[in-house]
Amino acid sequence: MLQDNKIWVGTSDDGPVYLLPSMSNRHGLIAGATGTGKTVSLKVLAESFSDMGVPVFLSDIKSDLSGMVKAGVRSESLDRRLQGCGVDADTFEYKKYPTVFWDVYAEQGHPIRATVEQMGPLLLSRMLSLNETQSGVMNILFRVARNEGYELCDLYDLKAMLVHIGENAKEYTLHYGNVSQASVGAIQRAVAILEDQGGDTFFGKPALDIGHWLQVAENEDGSEQGVINILSADRLFNNPTMYSTFLLWMLTALYDRLPERGDAEKPVIVFFFDEAHLLFNNCSRSLMEKIEQVVRLIRSKGVGVFFITQSPADIPMTILGQLGNRIQHALRAYTPLDQKAVKVAAQTFRVNPAFDTEEAITTLKTGEALVSFLDEHGAPDIVRRATILPPQSYMGAITAEERAQVLEESPLRGVYDHVVNEDSAYEKLAAKKEEQAAAQTQPVQAPQYLLVNGVLRQVVPPEQAREYVQYNGYLWPII
Repeated sequence: MLQDNKIWVGTSDDGPVYLLPSMSNRHGLIAGATGTGKTVSLKVLAESFSDMGVPVFLSDIKSDLSGMVKAGVRSESLDRRLQGCGVDADTFEYKKYPTVFWDVYAEQGHPIRATVEQMGPLLLSRMLSLNETQSGVMNILFRVARNEGYELCDLYDLKAMLVHIGENAKEYTLHYGNVSQASVGAIQRAVAILEDQGGDTFFGKPALDIGHWLQVAENEDGSEQGVINILSADRLFNNPTMYSTFLLWMLTALYDRLPERGDAEKPVIVFFFDEAHLLFNNCSRSLMEKIEQVVRLIRSKGVGVFFITQSPADIPMTILGQLGNRIQHALRAYTPLDQKAVKVAAQTFRVNPAFDTEEAITTLKTGEALVSFLDEHGAPDIVRRATILPPQSYMGAITAEERAQVLEESPLRGVYDHVVNEDSAYEKLAAKKEEQAAAQTQPVQAPQYLLVNGVLRQVVPPEQAREYVQYNGYLWPII
């Protein structure tokens, strides 16, 4: 909820706790055990950014974020929470937010597609779970495609290129490095598995135009709200590697698309990365360096990134140190590993002498959180124990009929619905093979004369031949 152009997130014993819009691009973390209130905190932030005209992207794994298209419903429990936050329940506004649904599988939202070329060899190798040697072959494949003018749009193009470099492995090994048949075969098997899991719908055209995430909606009173883009990820999440890699590609696409802005009053867009720990599982060194670079530099392009996960210990220290805004819900300390996670979480906050941070993390009630945001100078404030405000939109999932109605009224209806097939690598390589096959079966045109030992000799029918001479791989009868 906005108050005095600041995001009112919750209320502590010292009063309201605010997130400054100008510090929102310094990134953040929402952590806590299952059922402690992370989703509510996410919705409060997302709604507030929307109210200030900032578009939002978030993934919906459990379908409980789809309710943002409906106004919230007043209840006794919400009234009690509002009272605990110092808000008059009678004046609190429940409202809906402009929302666009997206879905990689095109089942619960507009399709999101990328071309194989846009995904790039690094992210594609992770999506296919390739080892270092196989990733090297994938890099060679992309270089060959680029140098020889083969566009990589969908998995048909990728499979055609794999066959192409496999058939010409000796030639490409001399120019680019070792291309082994074993590595090509392993990649082909990984692509087949990706197809079986529905991954063939990820790739193709029309590819996502990131500009469609940067939309604002105009209200009847002339005010603007940022559009909330929700990725329906309940099915995508069944493959955690694909889920995390695809979200990382989206974040990278934002980084590549947006210009440098420097510090501003508010971000251009805020990206919420749910189940963020999956991003760092089985992460190669080169990919980790890529993630660190994007997180570090995307701030200057006006993008705020909030990671949502169970424990701060799930996030590498090199990334965690760049997350200046923290909302920490309760953690459990049943095992030694849990106790270590609680200690790590406590150490990431600036100490408040009023309470023991480590103890507070284990005693927080549902809806409470330890909160620390950056002040106007970019320094972290002391940690505060606060009750988080309730969201203004509906808590819970919408029906299939309500979702269908939202999609029907969407301004992007029809933009991404139909796949476009163009002449890319698959078509060009198929045409090349047809030309080669036709050249091999085409009859050879017989010459009229051949120069033999400096004398022109006429080519004649075999029954008139005096002798035969070899020319261009054939024996010709001459006189």
